[in-house]
Amino acid sequence: MQPPQADFRSIKQRIPIDRVLGRYGVKLRPGGPHTLRGPCPLPTHTSRPSQESFSVNLSRQVWSCHSASCIAARHGRLGGHVIDLVAIMERCSLHQAGIRLQDWFGGSLPASHPALLRPAAVESSAAQPNRPLGFALQGIDTRHRYLTQRGISPATAQMFGVGMYHGAGFLAGRCVIPIRDEQSLLVGYAGRAVNGEEPKYRFPAGFRKSQVLFNLNRAIETDGPNVIVVEGFFDALKVHQAGHPAVVALMGSSFSQRQSELLLSHFASVTLMLDGDQTGRHAAEHIVPLLTPKVRVHKVELPNRTQPDQLSSAEINVLVGPPNRTS
Repeated sequence: MQPPQADFRSIKQRIPIDRVLGRYGVKLRPGGPHTLRGPCPLPTHTSRPSQESFSVNLSRQVWSCHSASCIAARHGRLGGHVIDLVAIMERCSLHQAGIRLQDWFGGSLPASHPALLRPAAVESSAAQPNRPLGFALQGIDTRHRYLTQRGISPATAQMFGVGMYHGAGFLAGRCVIPIRDEQSLLVGYAGRAVNGEEPKYRFPAGFRKSQVLFNLNRAIETDGPNVIVVEGFFDALKVHQAGHPAVVALMGSSFSQRQSELLLSHFASVTLMLDGDQTGRHAAEHIVPLLTPKVRVHKVELPNRTQPDQLSSAEINVLVGPPNRTS
């Protein structure tokens, strides 16, 4: 059988680089006309953390990182195009990166994208699902001080299996979060940096966030009509801890067709509580019209630059209602 081929020219022209970054949960801020800036998300970045080293030119569809470590890893090149980006993030060849981009985004994305930070919302639902892992990490410290600092109780951490991982591999020294599909099968781990290193989150090579909703398996078990949708893992943990087990996380601000199908197949109403920043508001503006014709949607407006995981249980309950309304 002939191996799959990638149309590199078409991929670079029609797949917006900001959508690809959104798929990895990378949040950048406007740095000028058609420009985004922020900390470098690349695994090759080992230089001292910088808030400005990584930039994206949306009009040219290219990125660059001016850190010494990334430049050295690319043999003196400052950056590249979207296929280069995925090859570095996934630690794979350019050919494999092209195939994965085609797999993730299909052929339906337009070449232009007028919304500066619009989330990816049309990833193909036919993309290959994440395969169950054949192992589980051992020795996860669910009582690590990092969790206490984030307001996560030992009971919540133990329930979700979240904690510091001191083993070997690319997740070593990170707070790991097990990710299960709607059938409760373990399909991956996310590794959250705890000391400010980049990237903030690491995922296994080839893991497709677009094919799963974090905590959906537990949310389904509540048998309630409503689900609360947040962006991040810790947002979901805090909302769950406040007494709302029917909560799921997008694992970023992107919203795929598959994630939409998962919500619509299990719930009759959605409470959308995304971050109170520009990215979160853009995402909410895009997601609400997609869901409204099919389910009831209530959008919660958070204060500027506020995330659900920064709120107390009492503050969460003021925004979404007492626990008995969603459990």
